[in-house]
Amino acid sequence: MTVQEIQQEILRMKKEQDVCILAHAYQGQEILEVADYMGDSYGLSVQASKSNCKGVIMCGVRFMAETCKVLSPEKKVWLANPTAGCPMAEQLDLESLRKLKAEHPGYAVVAYINTTSELKTECDVCVTSSSAVQICSKLDNDKILFIPDPNLGRFVAEKLPEKEFAFYKGGCPRHIIVSAQDVEKAKKAHPDALLLVHPECRQEVVELADYVGSTTGIMEYANKEFIIGTENSIVEHLQFACPDKQFYPLSVMLTCMNMKITTLMDIYNCLKGTGGEVIELQENVMEGAGRCIHRMVELGG
Repeated sequence: MTVQEIQQEILRMKKEQDVCILAHAYQGQEILEVADYMGDSYGLSVQASKSNCKGVIMCGVRFMAETCKVLSPEKKVWLANPTAGCPMAEQLDLESLRKLKAEHPGYAVVAYINTTSELKTECDVCVTSSSAVQICSKLDNDKILFIPDPNLGRFVAEKLPEKEFAFYKGGCPRHIIVSAQDVEKAKKAHPDALLLVHPECRQEVVELADYVGSTTGIMEYANKEFIIGTENSIVEHLQFACPDKQFYPLSVMLTCMNMKITTLMDIYNCLKGTGGEVIELQENVMEGAGRCIHRMVELGG
């Protein structure tokens, strides 16, 4: 089968089965073309919860499918490729978090959305990269333990000097790999391009950026000539969306293999009933993670 033939079959089957397809922005263009919604992890879960469809296929990584299930408990949720995980979400386990909390008594625990549902059960509130500053500013507690990404945490802390922050020594292995040297090299090659980066990047990279924001924020901002400092799929999508503009990757290393592992055939097999994984969460996890996420919504996230 050709790519187009597979896409047509997917479009036919999802309509027949009343299934919507969610594609994270880091997925390939061929997957975005069959998706009902494209965006960041939390935004996709919200879209799914508003949809009347019976089933949802998440083309992303495991924590995203879990978030989708928490917000749409009545729907059947599949992770298109069961092996697609997030190293950052998985680097901190429940026991380690409890130890961190014991070391920081009196701190409000703020979880980046890029965490497992199990981990969220031990946290006070959830945040996205675009809502983190706003949510943390509204917390009554002036002491915040931010997990798991210290780069995003420090970005928030700089915006809120009146609060005291503690961090876990983790981070996104893709974003953390780029350095100020990569920025220097990219700007030398493209001197007229502005640098747009994700706050998961190191502080030395963020300080050199012309714009710092979420994946969605970067895509909305970009409209001229830009160096893109987040996962390289965004470069491709912007090239399709704005063919008269120029977009350059900050580094070839900004490629997430966990995102890239999902293919059109994974979606096809999921709809055929021969692939994917149905996401099931224990009731206490659904309740605890839901409390954490809904608290974010209450605070305006």
